[in-house]
Amino acid sequence: MRSLEPFRCTARALFAVVIASATALVPLNARADQGGVPFWFSGQFPSLAAVPATPGWSLLLMPYYYSGSASASKDFQIGETVAAGVKSSVPLLLAQPGYAAETKFLGGQPYIGIGWGAGSNRTSVDITLLPVERTRSDSITGGTDLYPFASLAWANGNDNWMTYVTGDIPTGAYQSSRLSNLGIGHGAIDAGGGYTYLNEKTGLELSAVAGLTYNWENTHTNYKNGVDSHLDWALSQFLSESWQVGVVGYVYYQLTGDSGSGNKVGAFKSRVASAGPEVGYVFKFNGQPAYFNLRGYWEFGAQNRVEGYALFGTLSIPLGSAGK
Repeated sequence: MRSLEPFRCTARALFAVVIASATALVPLNARADQGGVPFWFSGQFPSLAAVPATPGWSLLLMPYYYSGSASASKDFQIGETVAAGVKSSVPLLLAQPGYAAETKFLGGQPYIGIGWGAGSNRTSVDITLLPVERTRSDSITGGTDLYPFASLAWANGNDNWMTYVTGDIPTGAYQSSRLSNLGIGHGAIDAGGGYTYLNEKTGLELSAVAGLTYNWENTHTNYKNGVDSHLDWALSQFLSESWQVGVVGYVYYQLTGDSGSGNKVGAFKSRVASAGPEVGYVFKFNGQPAYFNLRGYWEFGAQNRVEGYALFGTLSIPLGSAGK
Protein backbone atom coordinates (compact mmCIF):
# COMPACT_ATOMS: atom_id res chain seq x y z
CA MET A 1 0.00 0.00 0.00
CA ARG A 2 1.10 3.59 -0.40
CA SER A 3 2.89 5.44 2.42
CA LEU A 4 0.76 6.63 5.34
CA GLU A 5 2.92 9.68 6.02
CA PRO A 6 -0.12 12.01 5.68
CA PHE A 7 -1.88 9.85 8.23
CA ARG A 8 1.13 9.85 10.55
CA CYS A 9 0.95 13.64 10.63
CA THR A 10 -2.74 13.27 11.42
CA ALA A 11 -2.02 10.82 14.22
CA ARG A 12 0.37 13.24 15.86
CA ALA A 13 -2.44 15.78 15.90
CA LEU A 14 -4.79 13.38 17.64
CA PHE A 15 -3.28 12.79 21.03
CA ALA A 16 -6.59 13.63 22.68
CA VAL A 17 -7.66 10.17 21.56
CA VAL A 18 -5.33 8.89 24.24
CA ILE A 19 -6.77 10.84 27.15
CA ALA A 20 -6.43 9.05 30.33
CA SER A 21 -8.36 11.51 32.34
CA ALA A 22 -11.32 12.23 30.13
CA THR A 23 -11.85 8.60 29.98
CA ALA A 24 -10.32 7.62 33.24
CA LEU A 25 -13.23 9.60 34.12
CA VAL A 26 -15.89 7.46 35.33
CA PRO A 27 -16.26 5.38 38.40
CA LEU A 28 -18.82 3.41 36.60
CA ASN A 29 -21.19 1.44 38.86
CA ALA A 30 -20.40 -1.85 40.52
CA ARG A 31 -17.22 -2.89 38.76
CA ALA A 32 -14.20 -3.25 41.10
CA ASP A 33 -13.00 -2.23 44.57
CA GLN A 34 -15.76 -0.97 46.89
CA GLY A 35 -19.08 -1.92 45.33
CA GLY A 36 -17.05 -2.83 42.27
CA VAL A 37 -16.26 0.87 41.67
CA PRO A 38 -12.73 1.63 40.39
CA PHE A 39 -11.14 4.95 39.62
CA TRP A 40 -9.58 3.58 36.43
CA PHE A 41 -11.83 3.61 33.38
CA SER A 42 -10.79 0.44 31.50
CA GLY A 43 -10.64 0.79 27.72
CA GLN A 44 -9.83 4.48 27.73
CA PHE A 45 -6.60 3.94 25.78
CA PRO A 46 -7.45 2.63 22.27
CA SER A 47 -5.22 2.75 19.17
CA LEU A 48 -2.51 5.45 18.83
CA ALA A 49 -2.26 5.68 22.63
CA ALA A 50 1.43 6.74 22.75
CA VAL A 51 1.62 8.90 19.58
CA PRO A 52 2.83 12.43 20.53
CA ALA A 53 0.50 15.38 20.11
CA THR A 54 0.75 18.17 17.60
CA PRO A 55 1.15 21.42 19.60
CA GLY A 56 -2.12 23.26 20.20
CA TRP A 57 -5.56 22.94 21.76
CA SER A 58 -7.83 19.93 21.29
CA LEU A 59 -11.18 18.62 22.49
CA LEU A 60 -12.20 15.02 23.00
CA LEU A 61 -15.84 13.94 23.18
CA MET A 62 -16.75 10.38 24.11
CA PRO A 63 -20.27 8.94 24.30
CA TYR A 64 -20.18 5.79 26.41
CA TYR A 65 -22.51 3.02 27.53
CA TYR A 66 -21.89 0.20 30.00
CA SER A 67 -24.20 -2.61 31.08
CA GLY A 68 -23.26 -5.37 33.52
CA SER A 69 -24.51 -7.71 36.24
CA ALA A 70 -23.25 -10.11 38.91
CA SER A 71 -24.63 -13.34 40.36
CA ALA A 72 -26.81 -13.20 43.47
CA SER A 73 -24.26 -15.52 45.09
CA LYS A 74 -21.74 -12.65 45.36
CA ASP A 75 -21.98 -9.89 47.98
CA PHE A 76 -20.88 -6.32 47.21
CA GLN A 77 -20.48 -3.36 49.53
CA ILE A 78 -21.92 -0.28 47.80
CA GLY A 79 -21.43 2.73 50.03
CA GLU A 80 -23.19 1.90 53.30
CA THR A 81 -25.09 -1.06 51.78
CA VAL A 82 -24.11 -4.72 51.42
CA ALA A 83 -26.06 -6.29 48.53
CA ALA A 84 -26.20 -9.24 46.12
CA GLY A 85 -27.50 -9.72 42.57
CA VAL A 86 -26.19 -6.37 41.30
CA LYS A 87 -27.25 -5.02 37.88
CA SER A 88 -26.16 -1.65 36.50
CA SER A 89 -26.32 0.45 33.32
CA VAL A 90 -24.48 3.72 32.66
CA PRO A 91 -24.89 6.05 29.63
CA LEU A 92 -22.49 9.02 29.67
CA LEU A 93 -21.04 11.81 27.56
CA LEU A 94 -17.43 12.55 28.49
CA ALA A 95 -15.34 15.56 27.47
CA GLN A 96 -11.74 16.66 27.86
CA PRO A 97 -10.18 19.90 26.61
CA GLY A 98 -6.39 19.69 26.42
CA TYR A 99 -3.26 21.57 25.37
CA ALA A 100 0.07 20.37 23.94
CA ALA A 101 2.85 22.93 24.35
CA GLU A 102 5.16 24.02 21.54
CA THR A 103 8.28 23.58 23.71
CA LYS A 104 9.59 20.06 24.28
CA PHE A 105 10.40 18.78 27.78
CA LEU A 106 13.14 16.15 28.24
CA GLY A 107 12.95 15.69 24.48
CA GLY A 108 9.27 14.72 24.63
CA GLN A 109 5.94 16.33 23.78
CA PRO A 110 4.06 17.51 26.92
CA TYR A 111 0.28 17.49 27.13
CA ILE A 112 -2.14 18.55 29.89
CA GLY A 113 -5.91 18.27 30.10
CA ILE A 114 -8.89 18.13 32.42
CA GLY A 115 -11.72 15.63 32.06
CA TRP A 116 -15.37 15.63 33.15
CA GLY A 117 -18.52 13.79 32.19
CA ALA A 118 -22.32 13.90 32.60
CA GLY A 119 -24.94 11.20 32.35
CA SER A 120 -26.87 8.73 34.47
CA ASN A 121 -26.45 5.50 36.41
CA ARG A 122 -29.22 3.02 37.24
CA THR A 123 -28.38 0.21 39.67
CA SER A 124 -30.59 -2.51 41.11
CA VAL A 125 -29.97 -5.41 43.52
CA ASP A 126 -31.91 -8.62 44.21
CA ILE A 127 -31.39 -8.34 47.96
CA THR A 128 -29.68 -6.00 50.42
CA LEU A 129 -28.10 -7.66 53.48
CA LEU A 130 -27.35 -4.47 55.42
CA PRO A 131 -30.09 -3.29 55.85
CA VAL A 132 -32.11 -6.45 55.11
CA GLU A 133 -34.68 -6.02 52.30
CA ARG A 134 -35.60 -7.59 48.98
CA THR A 135 -35.12 -5.98 45.55
CA ARG A 136 -34.00 -2.38 45.63
CA SER A 137 -33.03 0.05 42.89
CA ASP A 138 -32.25 3.70 42.37
CA SER A 139 -30.79 6.00 39.73
CA ILE A 140 -28.87 9.26 39.49
CA THR A 141 -28.38 11.86 36.76
CA GLY A 142 -25.56 14.36 37.12
CA GLY A 143 -21.83 14.96 36.70
CA THR A 144 -18.71 12.90 37.35
CA ASP A 145 -15.61 13.76 39.34
CA LEU A 146 -12.86 15.93 37.81
CA TYR A 147 -9.85 14.19 36.27
CA PRO A 148 -6.63 16.20 35.70
CA PHE A 149 -4.19 14.56 33.33
CA ALA A 150 -0.58 15.17 32.21
CA SER A 151 1.64 13.19 29.86
CA LEU A 152 4.94 13.22 28.02
CA ALA A 153 5.44 11.40 24.69
CA TRP A 154 8.36 10.64 22.38
CA ALA A 155 8.60 9.33 18.80
CA ASN A 156 11.44 7.66 16.89
CA GLY A 157 10.51 6.24 13.50
CA ASN A 158 7.77 3.64 13.96
CA ASP A 159 8.19 3.64 17.74
CA ASN A 160 6.27 5.90 20.13
CA TRP A 161 6.50 6.01 23.94
CA MET A 162 4.38 7.80 26.51
CA THR A 163 4.25 8.25 30.28
CA TYR A 164 1.32 9.80 32.14
CA VAL A 165 -0.10 10.72 35.53
CA THR A 166 -3.75 11.35 36.32
CA GLY A 167 -6.02 11.48 39.35
CA ASP A 168 -9.48 11.91 40.79
CA ILE A 169 -10.84 15.08 42.41
CA PRO A 170 -14.08 13.85 44.08
CA THR A 171 -16.54 16.55 43.00
CA GLY A 172 -19.12 14.36 41.23
CA ALA A 173 -22.58 13.15 42.20
CA TYR A 174 -22.06 10.84 45.20
CA GLN A 175 -24.00 9.79 48.29
CA SER A 176 -22.93 6.82 50.40
CA SER A 177 -26.58 5.84 51.00
CA ARG A 178 -27.29 5.41 47.24
CA LEU A 179 -26.72 2.36 45.07
CA SER A 180 -26.15 4.58 41.99
CA ASN A 181 -23.38 7.19 41.83
CA LEU A 182 -21.32 9.02 39.22
CA GLY A 183 -18.51 9.98 41.60
CA ILE A 184 -16.42 7.57 43.67
CA GLY A 185 -16.39 9.59 46.91
CA HIS A 186 -12.62 9.58 47.39
CA GLY A 187 -9.39 10.80 45.80
CA ALA A 188 -7.06 8.64 43.71
CA ILE A 189 -3.84 8.91 41.71
CA ASP A 190 -2.83 6.77 38.73
CA ALA A 191 0.45 6.65 36.79
CA GLY A 192 1.85 4.49 34.02
CA GLY A 193 3.28 4.33 30.53
CA GLY A 194 2.60 3.05 27.06
CA TYR A 195 3.98 2.14 23.65
CA THR A 196 2.60 2.45 20.11
CA TYR A 197 4.10 0.81 17.03
CA LEU A 198 2.85 2.67 13.92
CA ASN A 199 4.25 1.60 10.55
CA GLU A 200 3.51 4.36 8.05
CA LYS A 201 4.30 2.11 5.07
CA THR A 202 2.19 -0.94 5.93
CA GLY A 203 -0.47 0.74 8.11
CA LEU A 204 0.05 -1.73 10.98
CA GLU A 205 -0.55 -0.30 14.47
CA LEU A 206 -0.12 -1.81 17.95
CA SER A 207 -0.68 0.00 21.26
CA ALA A 208 -0.43 -1.02 24.92
CA VAL A 209 -0.72 1.12 28.08
CA ALA A 210 -0.24 -0.15 31.64
CA GLY A 211 -0.55 1.60 35.00
CA LEU A 212 -1.19 1.44 38.75
CA THR A 213 -3.85 3.19 40.86
CA TYR A 214 -3.50 4.26 44.51
CA ASN A 215 -6.76 5.12 46.30
CA TRP A 216 -7.28 7.27 49.37
CA GLU A 217 -9.86 6.24 51.97
CA ASN A 218 -13.48 7.17 51.39
CA THR A 219 -14.23 9.29 54.46
CA HIS A 220 -18.00 8.88 53.92
CA THR A 221 -17.76 5.12 54.52
CA ASN A 222 -14.29 4.61 56.07
CA TYR A 223 -13.57 2.16 53.24
CA LYS A 224 -10.22 2.09 51.43
CA ASN A 225 -9.86 0.50 48.00
CA GLY A 226 -6.74 -1.56 47.33
CA VAL A 227 -4.00 -0.90 44.76
CA ASP A 228 -5.17 -1.62 41.18
CA SER A 229 -3.24 -2.59 38.03
CA HIS A 230 -4.55 -2.29 34.48
CA LEU A 231 -3.59 -2.88 30.85
CA ASP A 232 -5.37 -1.47 27.77
CA TRP A 233 -4.34 -2.79 24.33
CA ALA A 234 -5.21 -2.37 20.66
CA LEU A 235 -4.11 -3.99 17.38
CA SER A 236 -5.26 -2.41 14.11
CA GLN A 237 -4.63 -2.07 10.40
CA PHE A 238 -5.08 1.14 8.38
CA LEU A 239 -6.77 0.17 5.12
CA SER A 240 -6.15 3.66 3.75
CA GLU A 241 -5.17 7.09 5.05
CA SER A 242 -8.71 7.40 6.42
CA TRP A 243 -10.02 3.98 7.52
CA GLN A 244 -8.75 1.74 10.31
CA VAL A 245 -10.06 -1.60 11.65
CA GLY A 246 -8.81 -3.73 14.51
CA VAL A 247 -9.35 -5.41 17.86
CA VAL A 248 -9.10 -3.92 21.36
CA GLY A 249 -9.21 -5.18 24.93
CA TYR A 250 -8.28 -4.62 28.54
CA VAL A 251 -7.17 -6.49 31.65
CA TYR A 252 -7.97 -5.15 35.13
CA TYR A 253 -6.44 -6.77 38.23
CA GLN A 254 -6.59 -5.59 41.83
CA LEU A 255 -3.22 -6.21 43.50
CA THR A 256 -4.10 -5.63 47.18
CA GLY A 257 -7.32 -6.18 49.09
CA ASP A 258 -9.67 -3.47 50.32
CA SER A 259 -9.42 -2.32 53.93
CA GLY A 260 -10.70 0.29 56.41
CA SER A 261 -12.84 0.30 59.52
CA GLY A 262 -16.01 0.57 57.39
CA ASN A 263 -15.20 -2.51 55.30
CA LYS A 264 -17.96 -5.12 55.81
CA VAL A 265 -16.94 -7.65 53.09
CA GLY A 266 -13.26 -8.32 53.84
CA ALA A 267 -10.14 -8.02 51.68
CA PHE A 268 -12.13 -7.57 48.46
CA LYS A 269 -10.02 -8.01 45.26
CA SER A 270 -11.37 -7.71 41.71
CA ARG A 271 -10.33 -8.70 38.21
CA VAL A 272 -11.75 -8.81 34.67
CA ALA A 273 -10.63 -9.01 31.04
CA SER A 274 -12.30 -8.04 27.75
CA ALA A 275 -11.93 -7.97 23.98
CA GLY A 276 -13.85 -6.58 21.02
CA PRO A 277 -13.78 -4.85 17.60
CA GLU A 278 -12.58 -1.36 16.69
CA VAL A 279 -13.05 0.91 13.67
CA GLY A 280 -11.45 4.35 13.17
CA TYR A 281 -11.85 7.16 10.65
CA VAL A 282 -9.55 10.14 9.97
CA PHE A 283 -11.13 13.27 8.46
CA LYS A 284 -10.67 17.04 8.18
CA PHE A 285 -12.18 19.58 10.61
CA ASN A 286 -11.65 23.27 9.77
CA GLY A 287 -8.76 22.22 7.56
CA GLN A 288 -7.07 20.19 10.28
CA PRO A 289 -7.03 16.42 10.86
CA ALA A 290 -9.63 14.97 13.24
CA TYR A 291 -10.40 11.40 14.31
CA PHE A 292 -13.41 9.22 15.16
CA ASN A 293 -13.11 5.82 16.81
CA LEU A 294 -15.89 3.33 17.62
CA ARG A 295 -15.19 0.22 19.70
CA GLY A 296 -16.87 -2.37 21.90
CA TYR A 297 -15.61 -4.50 24.79
CA TRP A 298 -17.17 -7.80 25.92
CA GLU A 299 -15.98 -8.80 29.39
CA PHE A 300 -15.05 -12.24 30.69
CA GLY A 301 -13.27 -13.81 33.68
CA ALA A 302 -14.79 -11.38 36.19
CA GLN A 303 -14.20 -11.85 39.89
CA ASN A 304 -15.71 -9.66 42.65
CA ARG A 305 -17.31 -7.28 40.16
CA VAL A 306 -20.08 -7.15 37.59
CA GLU A 307 -19.49 -8.49 34.08
CA GLY A 308 -21.01 -7.13 30.89
CA TYR A 309 -20.13 -5.01 27.87
CA ALA A 310 -19.04 -1.45 27.09
CA LEU A 311 -19.51 0.65 23.93
CA PHE A 312 -17.31 3.69 23.20
CA GLY A 313 -17.42 6.42 20.60
CA THR A 314 -14.39 8.75 20.54
CA LEU A 315 -14.31 12.05 18.62
CA SER A 316 -11.05 14.03 18.75
CA ILE A 317 -11.19 17.58 17.35
CA PRO A 318 -8.30 20.07 16.96
CA LEU A 319 -9.17 23.57 18.20
CA GLY A 320 -6.11 25.57 17.18
CA SER A 321 -2.32 25.67 17.01
CA ALA A 322 -0.10 26.58 19.94
CA GLY A 323 0.33 30.32 20.34
CA LYS A 324 -2.82 31.14 18.36
